[in-house]
Amino acid sequence: MSVQDGSERPAPTRITNSLPGNVDGQLVQAGVVNGAITFNYHAGPEAPPDRRPDQVPRPPRGFVNRRQELAEVDGLLAHSDPAGCPIGVFSGLPGIGKTAAACQWAHSNQLRFPDGQIFVDFAGLRAGTGGDVSEALATCLRALGVRDRFLPTGFADRTALYRDLSAKRRMLVVLDDVTRPAQVTALLPQGPGSAVLATSTWRLGELVLDGASLLQLDVLDTDSALELLSALCGPRRIADEAEAAARLVELCGGLPVALRICGARLLTHRRLTIGALVAELSDEQSRLSRIAVSSAHEERTVSAALELTYRDLPEAAARMYRTLGYLPGLSFDTAVAAAAAGLHTTARAQEALDVLEAASLLSVTDDRRYALHGLVRLHARDTARALEPPGTERETVRRVTGHYLVLTTAADLAVRADRLRIARRDCPAGTPGPSADPGPFADATDPGRDAISWLEAERANILAVLRAASGFDLDRSVWQTAEAFTALFLHHRHLADWRESLELGAEAARRDGDPAAEARLRSLLSRPLLDLGQDEQAKAQLDMAEQLAVESGHLVLQASVQEFLGRYWDLHDPARAVDAYRTSLALNTEAGEERGEALARYFLGCAQSVAGDHATALTALSRAREAFLSLGDERMAARSLADTGRALARTGARGEAAAALSRAADELHQGGASHYEARALEDLADLLDDPEAVRGCLRRALTVYEKGGSPRAAAVLARLTAG
Repeated sequence: MSVQDGSERPAPTRITNSLPGNVDGQLVQAGVVNGAITFNYHAGPEAPPDRRPDQVPRPPRGFVNRRQELAEVDGLLAHSDPAGCPIGVFSGLPGIGKTAAACQWAHSNQLRFPDGQIFVDFAGLRAGTGGDVSEALATCLRALGVRDRFLPTGFADRTALYRDLSAKRRMLVVLDDVTRPAQVTALLPQGPGSAVLATSTWRLGELVLDGASLLQLDVLDTDSALELLSALCGPRRIADEAEAAARLVELCGGLPVALRICGARLLTHRRLTIGALVAELSDEQSRLSRIAVSSAHEERTVSAALELTYRDLPEAAARMYRTLGYLPGLSFDTAVAAAAAGLHTTARAQEALDVLEAASLLSVTDDRRYALHGLVRLHARDTARALEPPGTERETVRRVTGHYLVLTTAADLAVRADRLRIARRDCPAGTPGPSADPGPFADATDPGRDAISWLEAERANILAVLRAASGFDLDRSVWQTAEAFTALFLHHRHLADWRESLELGAEAARRDGDPAAEARLRSLLSRPLLDLGQDEQAKAQLDMAEQLAVESGHLVLQASVQEFLGRYWDLHDPARAVDAYRTSLALNTEAGEERGEALARYFLGCAQSVAGDHATALTALSRAREAFLSLGDERMAARSLADTGRALARTGARGEAAAALSRAADELHQGGASHYEARALEDLADLLDDPEAVRGCLRRALTVYEKGGSPRAAAVLARLTAG
């Protein structure tokens, strides 16, 4: 359309605009126009029909595993509604390989999408234009051939045009690093057979309402991680240092980004061996900073990937994240998190944990507890040390130790309330004790069994708490927790853990200046040492315990130490063992300690049987069993029955002996005393004539010993192997 206007107009007196040549655009502002004006209107052209975007980056070198997750994406298309748009969302920890998985699937399925693949990098958009959905729509429209000068300016108009242009296309849209559900739903293509694949650190559960499948990625298993390292560094190099490579995988926690960075370091520093890199990373304090690789243009670190997610956290969740960096142990529940953060209720702690879980910074274990990936924990700790005031870490450990002390003490009391204890029951370490709070076991049908199960589940965490508290000289809490923790090991023999906990407890009691506590813990320490075959170390602990017990003036404690001395002499001088048990029996009788008296009588009967005085021994063992039953101590009553069987076997009464040992093994199994059950099964196997029954006993015993790390496992295995 053309319009000409040659009329004359008065010249302006104040404004003069000169616009020679051509002007493109929808508006022209001018004060005076001289000569002819021609308006040409051109509608925005439709996208060229042969325009096929191919924007998805190639997957990284050495992509491995993820077979199950990629197969799930295949299933999305196979079972999707023809009228809908399948949506798959890869989520997980920063650096877990979400983008790599999405790119791998896209490149393996290019033929499914004849009209192309669009890639939108929301991280890049956030760094540039703020990352809003409108700008993402503009990215998609450009990919479909719309030039910038024809892009609609409004969100609604861009949405309408995107729907229109995608309606006749079968294409894949990959949305990387989205943070909100709207970033996905606004970019769903209209064409039949199209699909969307998104990645997000956040678990965008709301997208399930739109039919999305949430695909959670986990760390690589050891084989897949080694495969990745082989692809990066060459299989020969990994094979030459196989043990170091496996340790490197462990230190990286199977996190792909950490493995790739370590692989890059090995490639760029050819003289750096895998073993030398492992030695660097073995220092936990500097591990995170050493998982880095620099080039002329950038530095890539695991910390940087985690920092991006941390910065997006609301303040309450960020504060909880920093607190968890100081938390001892590998897993925790909401109550532990609340205690660590100094919160009086668990509701606020749960809110913060929910946010951290949604951000993939926390994982949920099979027993519905929480866990931090090792490198995430280090980042949380480093962040806390940079931002929290001095003393925060010690205060966090103090709170968590107090929490575990209360629960461990409650568990100990639930297992056996009348056991000798040095710690005060009413107020352990200045915190509310079991008398104020009966703990989680009081209302259980079988409190003792539930308590042992809890101690077993928390074993690694309690040990970690003891280590951390020892480092901050929280001595009273340490030795009181170690004393109560022994309740577990009297049932389940985890010898290395038992030894370490008692060593930490004994040293803490010494620093705390409590001779009775130190004597109790050193005498207990002799038990795992003897089981580990370290007899002389056990004797040294008992000598110190004997002196400290006399110094304390605690009569029942002195009797207990004599009982433990008898255990040592059982192995080296049976006559002295009998003397020690008689001394223990006399001291317990003087103190009016019924259970201590029954224990001394039981061990005295065992020693008398070994010395050949079987009749006296059987009488003592029978009296001990009756006493234990009257006290409600089924575990020690079963042990008395087992030793009755052993004494009968020494007299040649094999049938009676086998019957007693079989019944004792059943009672010990019911009571959860697995170590003593295994010993009874071993002795029972010696009395049986049926080879298959013998093998059954030995197999059951071997399982117990292997689980507890007992040296007896080797002997039992040898018997089974020999047939």
